[in-house]
Amino acid sequence: MTIKELDPQVVWKNFYALTQIPRPSKHEELAVEYMYNWGKEHGLETIKDEIGNIIIRKPATPGCENMKGVILQGHIDMVPQKNNDTVHDFEKDPIHTWIDGEWVKAKGTTLGADNGLGVAMGMAVLESTDLKHGPIELLITVDEETGMTGANALKPGLLQGDILINLDSETEGELYVGCAGGLDASASATYVPAEAPEAHQCWSLAVKGFKGGHSGMDIILCRGNANKVAARILYALMTKADVKLLDLEGGTLRNAIPREAFATVYIPEAKVAEAEKVFAEVSAAIKAEYAGTDPDSEFVFKPYECAEGECCHGDECKYVPEADAIRFIRAIIACPDGVERMSSEMPGLVETSNNLAMVKIEAGEFSVKTLMRSSVDTAKDALAQKFEAIFALAGIESSFAGGYSGWAPNPDSAILATMKKVYNDLYGKEPAVMAIHAGLECGILSGAYPHWDMVSCGPTLMSPHSPDERANIPSVSKCWEFLKAVLANIPVK
Repeated sequence: MTIKELDPQVVWKNFYALTQIPRPSKHEELAVEYMYNWGKEHGLETIKDEIGNIIIRKPATPGCENMKGVILQGHIDMVPQKNNDTVHDFEKDPIHTWIDGEWVKAKGTTLGADNGLGVAMGMAVLESTDLKHGPIELLITVDEETGMTGANALKPGLLQGDILINLDSETEGELYVGCAGGLDASASATYVPAEAPEAHQCWSLAVKGFKGGHSGMDIILCRGNANKVAARILYALMTKADVKLLDLEGGTLRNAIPREAFATVYIPEAKVAEAEKVFAEVSAAIKAEYAGTDPDSEFVFKPYECAEGECCHGDECKYVPEADAIRFIRAIIACPDGVERMSSEMPGLVETSNNLAMVKIEAGEFSVKTLMRSSVDTAKDALAQKFEAIFALAGIESSFAGGYSGWAPNPDSAILATMKKVYNDLYGKEPAVMAIHAGLECGILSGAYPHWDMVSCGPTLMSPHSPDERANIPSVSKCWEFLKAVLANIPVK
């Protein structure tokens, strides 16, 4: 059985089609073209704006012309993450899906259900002939995951509806009415590489097997950050065994908690045994610390495997001077990471956090890239000041970009009241009404369309932004039935 045969087939067949089209963030051209042609082929008014966002319109069904117009919204791009032993080119290869009980998963990569399933549901509404609804617009944005580019570039006046139903939430039975804002924080410096020392051995360090995950949704789980872990091990090796750092690299995306980090070091030949002992002690302690959150974490420290008769790094066989290496590693250790503060307004909700997403020290350059989130703009600003101060103390410059505000809840939302009633009528219980510590596009979109009444919902996804991403099959059916019922009960103008 393939995912195309799952119920509701009208949703799953569309999601399957999206899995066959490469669409990592900033490389969604094929998917954008597919959606544009799909809209035209279904005889629907279809628009592509200057940035690549797609808008597809479907008229109201007979008798529903007076309902308020609804915009169903999702993003076409996906996070490209894979296991280290998986061969996959996200710009060329399709996603290989499989069914595991009640879950749909991908083979060694992210699934792309974030937000492919939301887009697929919007497509299902547009092509269904047996639904009752008012005027519908499907808004599909680009590059949500790495910069909210599509949402930021959306121009006023393109959309005609009054209600936005964002389909990018990840827990069925929860309605989201607020989200965190974000800010990209970076730090960088240069150094002059030193010549390889005499009488040394070249060793490699690998930190891997951490779960990672979504830097907003999963940050509260306090999983290990491979960059932080690698820095701790390296600091112990440098200060206790005179190990010299050659390079370090970890993490691939700002919005994914880093699962792996890799480094190369030089060890004085007289201190190899001591370095091995230090590594064993520190890695065992860290393994024990994260036994509950990251039971499969793995630490490998071994001689670098060079081609016979060749230097491990050719002409680049140089290391980071001791003083620079120490200040860089100390800065990584001190850099804010994880939950900074919990919300005082909504118990259990993270208010402010930072994800130490990417670290690179190589060939004379040091860089750190993080993603800050907060539902309170002043708290986000304070975290940015903290970040800047820490790196300034290490003589490292900071920069900030891509800032956006959060989405403030509207307790008087008419569409929220409708959706709560519909859910209760269908399932005999109230849905949870929540805010989310992630960057939904609603807050940005409201800047261009301040009159929109907005709610976000979606099926249950687990571990998005990681190769463990999976979609719960029963929740897709429930979300689809719920969406159909909501569209049939939209208030009149």
